[in-house]
Amino acid sequence: MNEDILINITPQETRVALILQGAVQELHIERTLTRGLAGNVYSGKVVRVLPGMQSAFIDIGLERAAFLHVADIWEARSHEGANVAPTPIEKILFDGQVLTVQVIKDPIGTKGARLSTQVSIAGRMLVYLPQDCHIGISQKIEKESDRELLRTRLQSLLPPEEKGGYIVRTMAEEAPDADLAADVDYLRKTWAAIVHGARTRPATSLLYQDLNLAQRVMRDFVHDETASIQVDSRENHVKLVEFAQAYTPSVLSRLQHYTGERPLFDLYGVEEEILRALGRRVDLKSGGYLIVDQTEAMTTIDVNTGGFVGGRNFADTIFKTNLEAAHAIARQLRLRNLGGIIILDFIDMENNEHRNAVLAELKKALARDRTKVSVSGFSALGLVEMTRKRTRESLAHILCEPCPACSGKGQVKTSRTICYEILRELLREAKQFNPREFRILASQEVVDLFLEEESQHLAMLGDFIGKRISLQVETSYHQEQYDVILM
Repeated sequence: MNEDILINITPQETRVALILQGAVQELHIERTLTRGLAGNVYSGKVVRVLPGMQSAFIDIGLERAAFLHVADIWEARSHEGANVAPTPIEKILFDGQVLTVQVIKDPIGTKGARLSTQVSIAGRMLVYLPQDCHIGISQKIEKESDRELLRTRLQSLLPPEEKGGYIVRTMAEEAPDADLAADVDYLRKTWAAIVHGARTRPATSLLYQDLNLAQRVMRDFVHDETASIQVDSRENHVKLVEFAQAYTPSVLSRLQHYTGERPLFDLYGVEEEILRALGRRVDLKSGGYLIVDQTEAMTTIDVNTGGFVGGRNFADTIFKTNLEAAHAIARQLRLRNLGGIIILDFIDMENNEHRNAVLAELKKALARDRTKVSVSGFSALGLVEMTRKRTRESLAHILCEPCPACSGKGQVKTSRTICYEILRELLREAKQFNPREFRILASQEVVDLFLEEESQHLAMLGDFIGKRISLQVETSYHQEQYDVILM
């Protein structure tokens, strides 16, 4: 099955869509203003050494000087384990010294970025540690035999002159040797460019910036089934061609500059898909539908038959709906980038064969997910529990914010409920104060209800407290918002 990758680039943001069989499978968005500094490598200049704090301030060209603690200095850490006292920072650094540093924590509030002198460069399957000499294996690869096999495979692929170390990521466990060798080559070229920049460029220069989204797509997403990579920006197409020539030459033949009149995402229906991916309801072709609810603790997905009445009997209808839902769920998880604990409520099935078939179909559909997933079987309550690793913010968290009217509850109090709240508030105020008049400021819906169905209750309260009550519409107020003014 051929896959197309669409890259839409503007000065504000980069958006990437992965299209398979005409349907959007994944969406990735990176905004220019929120792109962090973590991972960037700079040629830093020591501004001030603070022996009392065993820290130093480093100028890396930002508004505020960055912060470097002795524990993050590779020269000091390299002696750990020996029977010697840690080297004080004042014996390692001096004012005006130029050194290569990497940002390990973005600046927050009034605090500058936190730095380390131990550089690490992340690739698709490996992390390169040019100042170390050991090969580490991800802790998620638990079997010792698998760990040793990966270590041996990587060592056989390294050039004889290699002095740096590597950390093997989980993704490398099933990767062929060709992919591992390509990753080693890419990381070594990147480090060589950093070293050259440190020698030739002035202090406070940016030596390496973690890849932007478009470049990460070229490095991480392209595989044998990728038919084309279309970019709608001429300038960025040229940059991606240069990147591919240097690091991923096998991708060049599939990289295309889109020059059509219609916007690229409109042509493939991606904009409509984004709108649908922000809604709770996902309609299935059969007439059934999913309800997706994302909370802080977990995500729940409920399957419903809706208008689907096909099939020879009710059990057959349920089975077909659940099979279709399994594929739709896998796609929605990728599309919305939902992570953490996920609870799936398929329509109840009495037949164990049907249950097993739906579970097998779900796992098959999830096999294409590049993010690690783990699926449990049906629980005693008929629910499927699964987890999906959180790699970035979900689509809804990137594009949306809580509704100012309901504060994220997803519902608002009725106009009648607000009317009764206002009546209680008037009674409360009347017992404490003695104004000439009470004025109610509320939305059009609430005022209309007071003038019609609730007019008798308002009049009765006015007689009871012995005060005049007036109404005023505030067009800017939402339904739950009101004020009681003492005149």
